[in-house]
Amino acid sequence: MSKNKFLIVVGGATATGKTATGIQLAQHFETEILSCDSRQFYREMNIGTAKPTDEELAAAPHHFINLLSIQEDYNVGDFERDALKLLDKIFLEKDVALLVGGSGLFIRALCDGLDKFPKVPVEVRNEVQSLFEKEGLEALQAAVKIADPVYFEKVDQQNPVRLMRALDVIKTSGKPFSSFQNQKIKSRNFTPIYINVVMERAQLYERINRRVDLMLEAGLLEEAKRLFSYKEKNSLQTVGYQEFMSFFENKTTLEEAIELVKRNSRRYAKRQMTWFRKEDHWENFQANEIKKMIEYVEGKMDI
Repeated sequence: MSKNKFLIVVGGATATGKTATGIQLAQHFETEILSCDSRQFYREMNIGTAKPTDEELAAAPHHFINLLSIQEDYNVGDFERDALKLLDKIFLEKDVALLVGGSGLFIRALCDGLDKFPKVPVEVRNEVQSLFEKEGLEALQAAVKIADPVYFEKVDQQNPVRLMRALDVIKTSGKPFSSFQNQKIKSRNFTPIYINVVMERAQLYERINRRVDLMLEAGLLEEAKRLFSYKEKNSLQTVGYQEFMSFFENKTTLEEAIELVKRNSRRYAKRQMTWFRKEDHWENFQANEIKKMIEYVEGKMDI
């Protein structure tokens, strides 16, 4: 397959309008969308993940949405493998495909390849898991902040899975987790074109707060309660669900849990904005600048 195949990567912070943007671009280029929002992989997680509606899913072919049950494990390496296979099929008939979502790790895995990390012994993994179970998220945050302040500034600090993964590697290697990142880029048979959907911060934060209210009206609390028995699953170690798990365990009030969802969502968006800003190959657009996006993409493709 030649390099005249293009993957339009639509990234950006949560709630900036990536879903609608991706659909409009897919319709213009008459192609298909791969989701790289890792939370939308799971069938049982709908409201809290801002999953595309049935109408949106019907507006353009989507992949990697409702792919798995919450009981199934699926990591970024699995996604890299499966997404590359799918792109090979799409590129047999089309010259363009779309990747849409805000999970920077999944974007980098597909476009550049995963970094190689040392194999973690079982005893190290058990030690880190025990730290989390006995002392909680704060202990993980403190340990990573001390051992690798560079990675701590980039990571989703509310995600214990990411923090435990970093500690696993740090304890195994004696080196910072960040030192294993940004290794040699793997060769791909397509050219990525990167679009960062941006929004003024105050407007975005207001939009996030409103979206949480709408999710609650749509039944987010009930959805989270149905998933309570799976609260230890990696897929639920995420903003919008883990805050309600504390409420169900009578550790917080409902009002506190809702405010935590809003606060943690804003903090997550801030970290996403920082991540996309630091990657200089991203071109910034407002969500309503579809025409400009198309002109930019076609310019990159020399159409």
